[in-house]
Amino acid sequence: MRTCLCHGMRSALLSTALWFSVVSSPTIFGQDRSALPLTAEGEQIRRLNDRIAAQDEQLAAQQAQINSLQSGLAEQKALIDKLMHSSDIAFGNQPSDEAAIRLSEQATALGRGQPAAVIRQEPVKPIQEPAMTPQQTAAFKNEQKEQPYVKEPKHWYDKYSERGYMQFRESNVVNTNPKYLCDQCDKSIGPNNTFFLRRMRLVISGNVTDRISIYLQPDFASSSGSSQNYAQLRDAYFDAAIDEKKANRFRVGLSKIPYGFDNLQSSQNRLDFDRDDAINSAQTNERDIGIFYYWAPPYIRERFAELVTSGLKGSGDYGEFGLGMYNGQGLNTPSANRFFHYVARYTYPFKLRNGQFIETSVQGYVGKYTVTSLSSSTITVPNAIYNDQRIAVSLIISPQPLGLQTEYNWGTGPEYNPAIKTIQQKELNGGYALLNYQWRLPRRIIISPYVRGTYYDGAKKFELDARKYRVMEGDMGIEVQFGKGFEFTPQYQYGYRLFEDGSKPVNAQVGSLLRMQLQFNY
Repeated sequence: MRTCLCHGMRSALLSTALWFSVVSSPTIFGQDRSALPLTAEGEQIRRLNDRIAAQDEQLAAQQAQINSLQSGLAEQKALIDKLMHSSDIAFGNQPSDEAAIRLSEQATALGRGQPAAVIRQEPVKPIQEPAMTPQQTAAFKNEQKEQPYVKEPKHWYDKYSERGYMQFRESNVVNTNPKYLCDQCDKSIGPNNTFFLRRMRLVISGNVTDRISIYLQPDFASSSGSSQNYAQLRDAYFDAAIDEKKANRFRVGLSKIPYGFDNLQSSQNRLDFDRDDAINSAQTNERDIGIFYYWAPPYIRERFAELVTSGLKGSGDYGEFGLGMYNGQGLNTPSANRFFHYVARYTYPFKLRNGQFIETSVQGYVGKYTVTSLSSSTITVPNAIYNDQRIAVSLIISPQPLGLQTEYNWGTGPEYNPAIKTIQQKELNGGYALLNYQWRLPRRIIISPYVRGTYYDGAKKFELDARKYRVMEGDMGIEVQFGKGFEFTPQYQYGYRLFEDGSKPVNAQVGSLLRMQLQFNY
């Protein structure tokens, strides 16, 4: 029996060794176990391992997102700490950052293995900061004052601009009558005159403050008698706005008198060489010392600016309404009596739907004028003080492309009577009409032909003996602009001029001129 038992145990051991060698042989000899056919239980184990590996990858991605959120929170906390430190304000019992709390909760949820889909952005509610005490407010303001400015400070020369122009003329290319003169127009007209600097202007302007600006314009080509090319002030004034939009402003100093479009239009923009006798006889050189109030809403001021910058020969911004008082004796001439002159003007620049500009104006002034330039034989009223009053109307149609500029005035003033050698109080009237066309070509070339007729029956109070005038004159010319820097204008004029005073009691002249002008703008 023992022999049988031993034989049975030997058989069992041999069977076990044979099975172990078969099962372990793939591993021993380097074969991949996965390549062998799996049982149902093995397939289930493999799928479970794959799911565990996928969850590991998801947890790794969630951990990376947690790290990014924590890094962002750390940066925000560092920025808040920096701002609080710089303002030196103690915020007691500051409420918690709701966004930070939500992010922390989401990070905790991710750490517990919840899916990343639960993370969503919530709108952050503004934090209600506690009100500062008066001491904290004062400390904050002092700290702000001590903080350095980031932008560079403006230099004084950054506040101001410089510009100007020069007019170079030859007024006697053709002159049929050397006695056909115009002392007020251009002193280069006449015998023996050749090249002449009519104007040499330099304008310095800028804003001193938000509401105060300065305007300074000397002329380095002024003439007096036989002397030429000396410096003389033409404008020197301050503008003070009384509202933020600068609709209301005061002008104080030496400036143009708001009377007549032709007087207010800059010689830099004017087509004809000289201003007309009728309107320009109101003020010598169009200027005087005084105080003026101008009103214009912002959209009207924009129209005035557009009329100049677009090349439409505008007059500039002298308000929709202007009112002022001034000495009345003329540019750079001291007051000769105790009476002021008073002026008022209303103008409106219409802008039609097609872009066409039409400006209409009415203006007038009153005052008393003292005739100071007298011949030895001239008789005057006591103290040579005369009433000086005028009213004028204007109609301006901008050249788009056809333009019209016309004005007429009526009034009374001193006038010399050669028959009795006396300066009398007399009526005056006169005006002009200018028709022009603007042709715009490539390369910024603008051609502007024009024709003007002038009529005046009156006197020029600031000339010798309040010189008597009768003028009928016609001008025609063509202005050619080459960009903004250079202009060339030839002009032909023909007319009749009577101008009589104590030295010339009988003087009527007829003549024609061919004149040339080069203008440089800078």
